[in-house]
Amino acid sequence: MTDYMDKLRNCDEFFWINPGFVSPAAGAAEEKDEQIVDIDDAEARLLRFAPFIERMFPEVEGGIIESPLAEITDAAEVARLAGLTEASAKGRLFVKQDSHLPISGSIKARGGIYEVLKLAETLAVEAGLLHWDPQTGEHDDYAKLGDTEMKEFFSKYKVAVGSTGNLGLSIGIISAAIGFEVTVHMSADARQWKKDMLRSKGVTVVEYPDDYEAAVAQGRREAQADPTCHFVDDENSLDLFAGYSVAGRRLKRQLDELGVKVDKDHRMYVYLPCGVGGAPGGVAYGIRDEFGEGTYCFFAEPTHAPCMALGLISGKLNEIAVGDIGIDGKTEADGLAVGRPSGLVAKAMQTMLSGCFTVEDEKLYPYLAALKDSTGIFIEPSACAAFEGLKYICGGEYVPAPDENSIHVIWATGGNMVPEDEKTAYYERGKE
Repeated sequence: MTDYMDKLRNCDEFFWINPGFVSPAAGAAEEKDEQIVDIDDAEARLLRFAPFIERMFPEVEGGIIESPLAEITDAAEVARLAGLTEASAKGRLFVKQDSHLPISGSIKARGGIYEVLKLAETLAVEAGLLHWDPQTGEHDDYAKLGDTEMKEFFSKYKVAVGSTGNLGLSIGIISAAIGFEVTVHMSADARQWKKDMLRSKGVTVVEYPDDYEAAVAQGRREAQADPTCHFVDDENSLDLFAGYSVAGRRLKRQLDELGVKVDKDHRMYVYLPCGVGGAPGGVAYGIRDEFGEGTYCFFAEPTHAPCMALGLISGKLNEIAVGDIGIDGKTEADGLAVGRPSGLVAKAMQTMLSGCFTVEDEKLYPYLAALKDSTGIFIEPSACAAFEGLKYICGGEYVPAPDENSIHVIWATGGNMVPEDEKTAYYERGKE
């Protein structure tokens, strides 16, 4: 452990294999006994809300918030950047485009929107304005939640969240559409365009000169003092986690449509950029629940903000922050600029996560440009951290190693809503 702690302190790149990892097959019974969230319940709720989503956001086909799964057939440049040869780059490579999720253009459209929808359902049912019987499954047409009188009802309530950017976008956009009064507490790492977009939708944005943890703490304090305010707690929310976990089932359907098998003989390696951990943790949980044996999930973090790796490697989980070992926490991967991991997620990942790796900021941009050149897909720098995992897995540093029957899934966490001028600047920086 000492060697990894030294690498963390020095902001060096490294790949860490989790010694506590338990394969889904071996740990299935224990996992069912310690179920974190009910994925069936979460998926059913999203289906109930589909008519409302389609009414408020006509661009969302069928009201189902989901992203494409794209295969990179011309992956030579991406592989080269990861230090791979044609012979070593074994398995098919896919990009799960949560960068193109509707409404807010990032993975946060899963958990963030889900939590606010659940809040709206709870309030409306308790007030007798919406019928849903959890025993029989009978319910109203949820499209009615977009009616004027419903918006007037929701305007009596508030929603608050602390964010580095993308979670704030998802919470702000959906809360404003429902009618909640919403405040987003944003850390110094958040991009200006994200703040501007939220304000254009009537969201109150409070800016902080400090990091993510300070923004979350202040948001939480203010919400606790107001009984009409619901705080979306990125560090501890089971509702966020539940929304993210549905991704496993959605991915299974997409792979089934492509005729792609996942089992112990057809392994799947999933690479997830990680900030506080809620989104990648929920997705990893959902993937293990859906696919079982043969799935291996890895978290990608910046060398200057490796909070989850630090928590897991040290064994202190959320009781240690990067600042405690002298790391500044500053990174251009704004969505990953977090100093302390979620305790909820870190505890779960002790047995569910296969490993972590870190990547320097400057590597993000070449990956961004290579992906754009080979597929036309644009993702933001934070999301590009995931590509670095190919170097370690295909390079033979993990057992079981991939073969021709394996697949790799890069989870692209955001990017579609980045303004065109910033997209161009990122791309040109990568081409340099």
